[in-house]
Amino acid sequence: MQNIYKIASIACMMAGIFGCTNLEEKPIGVLAPEGLFNSPADVNVAVLGSVGLLATEALYGRQFVSALMLRSDMADIGDRGTPAARQQMNDFNMDDNNGMITVFWPVWYQVISAANAAISGAESIQGSEVQLNPLIAEARFMRAFSYYHLVRNFGAVPYIDYFINNPESIKTISRTAEVEIFGKIIEDLEYAKQWLPDVRPNNIRTRATKGTAASYLSSVHLTLANYPKAYEEAKWVIDNRASFGYALLPDFQGLFNANTANGLQEHVFAIDFLGLQSGPGNANIDYMASMTGIRGATPSGWSVIVPSMMVFDTWDDRDYRKKVSFDSEILMGTTIRPFSAFVNTQRPHIAKYSRFPGRSQGEMQFSDHNYADFRYAEVLLIAAEALGEISGGNAEAVGYINQVRARARNEAGVMNTFPEDVQPGMGKEAFVNLVMEERRLELAFEFKRWYDIKRRNLGTQVFTGANSLEPHATFSEARDYLMPIPRQELETNPNLAPQNPGY
Repeated sequence: MQNIYKIASIACMMAGIFGCTNLEEKPIGVLAPEGLFNSPADVNVAVLGSVGLLATEALYGRQFVSALMLRSDMADIGDRGTPAARQQMNDFNMDDNNGMITVFWPVWYQVISAANAAISGAESIQGSEVQLNPLIAEARFMRAFSYYHLVRNFGAVPYIDYFINNPESIKTISRTAEVEIFGKIIEDLEYAKQWLPDVRPNNIRTRATKGTAASYLSSVHLTLANYPKAYEEAKWVIDNRASFGYALLPDFQGLFNANTANGLQEHVFAIDFLGLQSGPGNANIDYMASMTGIRGATPSGWSVIVPSMMVFDTWDDRDYRKKVSFDSEILMGTTIRPFSAFVNTQRPHIAKYSRFPGRSQGEMQFSDHNYADFRYAEVLLIAAEALGEISGGNAEAVGYINQVRARARNEAGVMNTFPEDVQPGMGKEAFVNLVMEERRLELAFEFKRWYDIKRRNLGTQVFTGANSLEPHATFSEARDYLMPIPRQELETNPNLAPQNPGY
């Protein structure tokens, strides 16, 4: 992996000059891409800067992914002594000054800033298409990736797709409609699919490839309920999986072992943290193992993000994925204690990140994890869901979900009989509901469930219904499918008004 300190420093420099981190930058002189970029190597550094910013505490190290987890019905607050911003995020009662949002909003725009700088830099220098277009494609992927997360959480946001050489110019920018942002995301991903390589040297999964771009295209189209296009893109990835090096990892546990996390064949796009290292701008600072780990265990976590008992109790004990996903007993000192004896929150805890954090500090901070934002199992589930919407549970759609279930039956080399294969012939509604449940279990605690709740309009059902895993009477469809635009952004630039409804 590239030197974390160099990349983080350059990323922060670019973001500080070109970003709209709080739409309040001070002019530092007019800059132009031709003054900063002289070769493809310079462009590559800017691209690496945008990628490197993902592995920061503000995004995949804690703040952003914690927000996605807490927003779902699969992860609740454990220790109620945790800061109020997390409780408000979880309980659907936050305002527009929530401390989590004000941390991760600007960093997403820093990623975008570095990507835009790379694109403009590539366009300003001499070079062949073969040299420059793949770099532009990776930068466009990173821009699309960032906006895909922003638009799903905030709706209409400022869309910036140009090199900012005068910070004053963005102080009056307004928000862009969701439909236009999604159109831009699709354009960027299609360009990326055309020009990115099939694979990266040394099997690196933290830099995008053709398969990465197509997988995200399938997810975008699924989110927009364009099921034929979602199926088309997912099927293309499946048909070309050998070219991209994609396959299901034989043992589900192997996906969550930081000691062996590099270059996993199931990772379509991953965010790589380096154990015991950190850099400028909170680069490489990862607290997810600590946030989800058990307070008082050996080693101790913080018991902040802990599923409700209903999430654990309703998950079939025969499912090996449950054993991988939860710790219901833990070593405390020299004794194994059941969850009823945990010192802070007497519930089973998430084990995906705290069981094997690799090199880390005393309470599992600064872990060695590679967090999968997309893995091949999800490609199969997207193909199943999209085809199910088109044709119901036919043999092909069932086949995709059964590949996922077959892997789930492999418990460390011992084949179980659960979960059973799905049989063809189910009607559309029943089959799609089954796929959604499979996604909930297969991708549990992997930052996906909130997006599924939103795109399927399930909020009222899962938070206020009779079978709610995590009841929240405060949930409001009119307000809570979007987070608020940070207050400081609205105060600095009134053109971002109006605020999202209900805040």
